[in-house]
Amino acid sequence: MHDLLTDWYFWIKSLHVVSVIAWMAGLFYLPRLFVYHVEVVETGSKTDKLFQTMERRLLRAIMNPAMIATWVFGLSLVAVPGIVDWSMVWPWVKAASVLAMTWFHMWLARQRKSFVSGTNSISGRQYRMMNEVPTILLLFIVFAVIVKF
Repeated sequence: MHDLLTDWYFWIKSLHVVSVIAWMAGLFYLPRLFVYHVEVVETGSKTDKLFQTMERRLLRAIMNPAMIATWVFGLSLVAVPGIVDWSMVWPWVKAASVLAMTWFHMWLARQRKSFVSGTNSISGRQYRMMNEVPTILLLFIVFAVIVKF
């Protein structure tokens, strides 16, 4: 199995990067949709239903598969011999950040359900602030992986 992972290392790494880009695009966009949904759209209107459809499709068709692929390819990379030195700090920072990113993804999914049920209680300003979470986590991940501190 290790030989297979080593032989396919660059393909796995490429697929991991593509998956991360797709996941991040959704993590940046969905909270932005929530901002407009809260600030502009009247609950129960046709536009409300349109936003709900866009949010559901973004989450289910792009974000969920991209998150799963990111995890699968990322864990495959971790399994390649000699790639990760767990005695260093960087893999732990990356792992904690990816777990936090996954939590944020799940939080967004719960918020989407609050729009569907008409019980959203978060303001546009709060969604704008939450929109910064994936950026901060992305910075931790990129600097941890590239600088390897």
